[in-house]
Amino acid sequence: MRARLAIAAAGLALLGAACGFHLQGRAPLPAVVKTPYLEAPDRQSDFVQNLRHELLANGAQLSAARAKSSAVISVLQDQLTRRVVSVSAANQPNQYEVTYTVRVAVSAGDKELLPAQEVTEVRTYSFSEPLLLAKGHEEDVLREDMARELADRVMRLLSRLQ
Repeated sequence: MRARLAIAAAGLALLGAACGFHLQGRAPLPAVVKTPYLEAPDRQSDFVQNLRHELLANGAQLSAARAKSSAVISVLQDQLTRRVVSVSAANQPNQYEVTYTVRVAVSAGDKELLPAQEVTEVRTYSFSEPLLLAKGHEEDVLREDMARELADRVMRLLSRLQ
């Protein structure tokens, strides 16, 4: 019985691998982005830190020098904006919309592998003056979540490069 179970499990694993299935978050990177140089105006932003983490988790070896890299991943824009969506009768904000926008491009030497691509995540959250501290924390959590999602989406773009 155990032998049949083992054979069935192995068969399912082979079938999953044969169809191109990969666990979410682990996209195989093409050879051209295996040793990238990550260029960003703010190397400590949430997005850049998440992208760096994702690259390393997917087998990339980040290059310390642009000249020694296989490709250059340029973060052209890394911007977080917040706007009021609704206000109370007392003209106090009730709801905010947070937008995280990044624009990335990838090049290898003189060849443009990925023209500038803009990727955006939008979230809304309610606001209450008595809960100021908690709502500030909620915005921080949303920002971190959006940065992770944006890094994941950029990784999917990178995995499609030729």
